Amino acid sequence: MSSPAILNGKNAVVTGGSSGIGLAIAHSLIEAGAKVMITGRNEERLNEAVAELGDSAFGLAMDVSKEADVEALLQTAQAQLGPIEVLVNNAGISPWFTRSEKVKHSEWQAIIDVNLTGVFLCTRIFGSEMLERGKGSIINITSVGAHAGLSRQVAYCAAKAGVEGMTRSLTKDWAARGVRINNVAPGYVRTKMTAGFVDNESMRADLLQSTPMDRLGEGAEIAGAVVYLASDAASYVCGATIAVDGGWVAT
Repeated sequence: MSSPAILNGKNAVVTGGSSGIGLAIAHSLIEAGAKVMITGRNEERLNEAVAELGDSAFGLAMDVSKEADVEALLQTAQAQLGPIEVLVNNAGISPWFTRSEKVKHSEWQAIIDVNLTGVFLCTRIFGSEMLERGKGSIINITSVGAHAGLSRQVAYCAAKAGVEGMTRSLTKDWAARGVRINNVAPGYVRTKMTAGFVDNESMRADLLQSTPMDRLGEGAEIAGAVVYLASDAASYVCGATIAVDGGWVAT
């Protein structure tokens, strides 16, 4: 079922948009009428995603943890789409499932660099342009891990909680200047990144036990909340976190 065209004429950037939740978000933004630039570090996969998304999609291979890459993303997105009114900070990694006392400094830093510093860089660089125009919507994809402890994911939880704290601080600084910043906090969603948990019978049972709806989420369900926050229907929503988690935070 196609979405109403509530984003007609808007230009959006979705980081980490070549697969999983990010790709689902890009699909929904385009269905709602936006033009979208997606990013990713794997150029081949990125090109495949752009082809899948169609004529309203563009792509750029880059790394959100590198300031020069983010500056280049802004310039490229503006050149190809025009002023960027919507930024979705979705890029994130969680490659290790390790006891906290065994986490290496390098592993901690890699996750913080992408999941927290990368969000800050994109928000600061794109947000500065939005502030000049007095209008913009920034949506950060966080996690239930920002609200509830997730075993063996200390760096991931710390980064996601940091993003939500950053959102609240920036709301104090930017809301009156026309830039809205909000979070969408997914529960466990079927993606390549969660496949290791989902495919393990014991882990899957634990996940479902923590989810009152007794099922995993789908990317399109996360995307619906993003489309709402990107649209004028959410014009008075700022500094908020929408949990899309099957009831996880209620348990």
